[in-house]
Amino acid sequence: MTFVATDPPSHQGNTNTWLTPLSLVHSLGEFDLDPCGFPNHQTAKKLICLPEDGLNAEWFGRVWINPPYGKNTWHWLRQLQIQGNGIALIFARLETSWIQDFIKGGFFQIEGRIKFLKPDFIEAGNAGTGSILIPFGRKNIGAILQSDLKGQWFQ
Repeated sequence: MTFVATDPPSHQGNTNTWLTPLSLVHSLGEFDLDPCGFPNHQTAKKLICLPEDGLNAEWFGRVWINPPYGKNTWHWLRQLQIQGNGIALIFARLETSWIQDFIKGGFFQIEGRIKFLKPDFIEAGNAGTGSILIPFGRKNIGAILQSDLKGQWFQ
């Protein structure tokens, strides 16, 4: 996950690059595009990596995003909602007002906490909170429900 937009995240850590374990992504099937890509981390057939601006690039096919966390996360989700075909992985901050529009069609709460990877591909330990998958399009709901991921579907 990388970020290009000009507004800084509301909570900025030492890095905003937390790579999703490929086993999680691959359990959901093949993706055509990851606009939040990272070099040599093959989450999709095509990766858009910094310095290219993935948020403003042309999105196509089935999209995977693990967007940068912070106050601009909703921009990435809105773009995926417009695209209509993909899955987003974000922190389970269900109390936030901006997320409500995106989870109306359902979401998947991943059991436990994901162990993300650092930019050097070394495991960073578990995330500070739980994560959810938000599908856009019926095919992506099915991909989540048919995956071997442990968790619970909420409608």
